[in-house]
Amino acid sequence: MTQSTITRHSVQINLRINYTAKLFGIQFPLSIEPAIYAIAGNIASEYSGAYWAFYQLSNGGFYMAPDLEKLYSVSCINGYEGTLSADALGITACLYAYSHLSFSSNPALAEVCANHYHWLREFMLVHAEAGSILKAID
Repeated sequence: MTQSTITRHSVQINLRINYTAKLFGIQFPLSIEPAIYAIAGNIASEYSGAYWAFYQLSNGGFYMAPDLEKLYSVSCINGYEGTLSADALGITACLYAYSHLSFSSNPALAEVCANHYHWLREFMLVHAEAGSILKAID
């Protein structure tokens, strides 16, 4: 069995609202996006806001990350301390948010977040910083 490579593609600025609405519905601006920003701020004390790039994954997944060439010192609740690129910080924050929201009392939100967690984790496993991301989320 051959494993196909998961690719990412930037979501164009003018398509972002419709794209995230298609994936998550109203829960994206109400629950998911704010959770991702809050988690990024909680694990990276030097994060103080940024423009975030949105990425579509070829396996159906989605993530967003600060659109910066910057390294962040992170400190996670599980005891992990290290450095992540802005892209890895975004992946980590999205994985945390998807995991947390997958336990929502809203069954539709829980299901979509569980699916996106697994799709993003599958992509993350071949990311250059996979080892650090895994330490941050486990």
